Amino acid sequence: MITRTGPGRLIRVKERMNGAMYREILSDNLLPSARALKMKRGWVFQHYNDPKHTARAMNEWLRKKHFEVLEWPSQSPDLNPIEGVEMKHCEALSSYNAGINC
Repeated sequence: MITRTGPGRLIRVKERMNGAMYREILSDNLLPSARALKMKRGWVFQHYNDPKHTARAMNEWLRKKHFEVLEWPSQSPDLNPIEGVEMKHCEALSSYNAGINC
């Protein structure tokens, strides 16, 4: 989760993620992150069109939790705000000669 007030919890995923794991990560971390960032009601959740994000079970879970989800145009990875964050992080790690290739 990234917001204008800062990032939420960062979760390290050590294995291939599936829909159930994605829901568990959101269940355990999304609302606590929103509370820690003192986000007020009315915020909108955004994720892109990865199959685990758009699966019927995921949509049902989000609906039951009353999350407002921003519709995401297909084939639009350039709209993803995390891309810029990932590049900055990668560049910072590269400067420490950590064996990271961006």
